[in-house]
Amino acid sequence: MEGSSGDSPSPPLLRNRHWILRHGRSVPNERGIIVSSLENGTKPEFGLAPQGVEQARCAGELLRKELEEMGVPVDSVKIRYSPFSRTTETARAVAAVLGVPFDGPSCKATVELRERYFGTSYELLSHEKYAEVWAVDEADPFIAPEGGESVADVASRLAGVLSSIDMELQGSAVLIVSHGDPLQIFQAVLGAATENSSFLDEVTGLQKKSLIAPSVLSQHRRFALNTGELRRVV
Repeated sequence: MEGSSGDSPSPPLLRNRHWILRHGRSVPNERGIIVSSLENGTKPEFGLAPQGVEQARCAGELLRKELEEMGVPVDSVKIRYSPFSRTTETARAVAAVLGVPFDGPSCKATVELRERYFGTSYELLSHEKYAEVWAVDEADPFIAPEGGESVADVASRLAGVLSSIDMELQGSAVLIVSHGDPLQIFQAVLGAATENSSFLDEVTGLQKKSLIAPSVLSQHRRFALNTGELRRVV
């Protein structure tokens, strides 16, 4: 029975702790090109640069330190990563540092965590063209580059990932290894969900343009991460 105030404690939105990690510096980063398609992104030649391997190891050490400080056992770690070469190699390096078997059930490639696809008109071109897409994002996050994904498209699949992880796991330390744009959008979605518990369902379905979604999603750039940057989000 509720107290006289009519209020009762709200249950936590998520049942797990979550960290995000942008992949280490990659060959596409060094070459200054956009590699966003699943076909290109999974090619071995578009993996980590030497600096990126070291960044991934450092991120693993940082995560291990944070887990120790929080009293969270390493065996509670679950790693979910984009199947792109640069994210797979990053996740593998972190797992090695933590002593988590990469080929075991604790580590899983998740295609919904892939890079945002910018379409054929941007694929393999200069990364300076990102600015064109981000300008559109800010104006209307429901508008996609030709043949590519809008912010709302990416938000929909990431909200689905977040919901499915929380249904599958409980009390785990979840590390999400993904890419710049998806992780910015992921944080925007997560921030809105903590304020509005229906936001995940609202964004996952994308049945209609929510009044809150455009204002939230258009500002995803403020959550930018450097390559190899680890951040606890929940």
